[in-house]
Amino acid sequence: MSLAFDEYGRPFIIIREQQAKERVKGIEALKSHILAAKTIANIMKSSLGPKGMDKMIVSQDGDVTVTNDGATILDNMQVDNQIGKLLVQLSKSQDDEVGDGTTGVVVLAGSLLEQAESLIEKGIHPCRISEGYEVACKIATEHLKSISDRIEFSKENCEPLIKTAMTCLGSKIVNRYHRQMAEISVRAVLSVADLDRKDVNLENIKMEGKEGGKLEDTQLIKGVIIDKGISHPQMPKTIKDAKICLLTCPFEPPKPKTKNSIEITNAEDFKRLGEIEQQYFIDMVEKVKATGANLILCQWGFDDEANHLLLQNGLPAVRWVGGLDLEKIAMATGGRIVARFEDVSADKLGHAGLVREIGFGTTQDRYLSIEECPNTSAVTIFVRGGNKMIVEEAKRSIHDALCVTRNLIRDNRIIYGGGSAEISAGIKISSKADEIATVEQYAVRAFADALDAIPLALAENSGLAPIETLAAIKAQQLKDNNPRLGVDCNARNTNDMKEQHVFDTLPGKTQQLLLANQVVKMVLKIDDVIKQGAESDE
Repeated sequence: MSLAFDEYGRPFIIIREQQAKERVKGIEALKSHILAAKTIANIMKSSLGPKGMDKMIVSQDGDVTVTNDGATILDNMQVDNQIGKLLVQLSKSQDDEVGDGTTGVVVLAGSLLEQAESLIEKGIHPCRISEGYEVACKIATEHLKSISDRIEFSKENCEPLIKTAMTCLGSKIVNRYHRQMAEISVRAVLSVADLDRKDVNLENIKMEGKEGGKLEDTQLIKGVIIDKGISHPQMPKTIKDAKICLLTCPFEPPKPKTKNSIEITNAEDFKRLGEIEQQYFIDMVEKVKATGANLILCQWGFDDEANHLLLQNGLPAVRWVGGLDLEKIAMATGGRIVARFEDVSADKLGHAGLVREIGFGTTQDRYLSIEECPNTSAVTIFVRGGNKMIVEEAKRSIHDALCVTRNLIRDNRIIYGGGSAEISAGIKISSKADEIATVEQYAVRAFADALDAIPLALAENSGLAPIETLAAIKAQQLKDNNPRLGVDCNARNTNDMKEQHVFDTLPGKTQQLLLANQVVKMVLKIDDVIKQGAESDE
């Protein structure tokens, strides 16, 4: 509050109506965090498993995205709550590290916080809960390693990799053709993988999509596809034994960098100027032709005069090729990118067995396919679909399968899906909890109960009675000492996930547990939320 005077000297009071800080402390703050996390987890729970439901997300511009990929759903949701944003980042971390399990990690984190809420209400301090969760997480990860199997594969025998990729694709929109998509994904990864070093560079796998076809038209091309066509309609559309000149300089006369002007006063001068410009084009074409090139890829455009000269000299050309595409083509064909026409030479040409232009029916859409390249570690997955929405979801699904295959090449240990690993780990943790004499045993048991959220959600989404199904599987696992028993989501009359070929990677599942536990520990340590204002509430 302050005193001021108007132009006549009359005093008036200025009152600052600025908002005070909003502050939530202690148990109320923790409960508000847990409520936000439970809300996000409940949204995601219905998308878990092969029978999970898809989500339709409509943007402010009216663009529609239909997906059940956890990271994509959360990334497109407008989440204002800070704990909700933390779960969005959790799902993104799982997607970056593993590529799969993005929905399960959020469901697990929400379940862990839900169990923590009941412990807090009993008077157990959040730090003791965190310590108990840490103990339980170590028990779970060690148990997963003990029940894991190793799969043996090679470039000739890739069936185990295909079956694991099929598990990943079973819950996606492409599940009608998941065998074909899995084979494409595995062949693509094996093309760029170094099995001796157990190294995979997914940057060498390019993914292009085009709507208008069918999903089963998706194909793997041993080479590079670019979204361009031959520049002139009369140029040949198929070139065999292509010698490719890669240019980043424009097909046009050089432009002076300073401001200059030319005064033309008669027709002879104008004609002379045209001849000089024509000679520039001829020299450029001759330099390229002298190298033996029979295809030109240029990063810049060129006008009709240059295009006509290239046609006359029998040099097919493609213009406006993106810089990133040009680099991929150079890597695949063994060519070098040339920045000046003076540097063009035969040893800098790229080579490809076949270059062809692909057209799509009566539309003007064209793609250029560069195949049979000397460097076979550059491949392209060409995705087709009925509309843009299907193509984008198929791309996301194939990306997950690529990541899972990459993880298996790095570490070939697998565990079995269908919630069997979570049920087995929960049983193990519960038995170990009885050996803990301190109050942390309650948190350890809560961790085991939280793991049940995954098989419960799988059973519920498959139309089964969740609690009855879980109880029956637990009893059967204890009776037969068989950690492979899970939820029969696909109704194949067996709960043995090994017989159903439902696999998951051990690093992926371990990362899921560690990330969820880490985020839960972070949330439990936040007991004071301050929304900044002008003044404190004191």
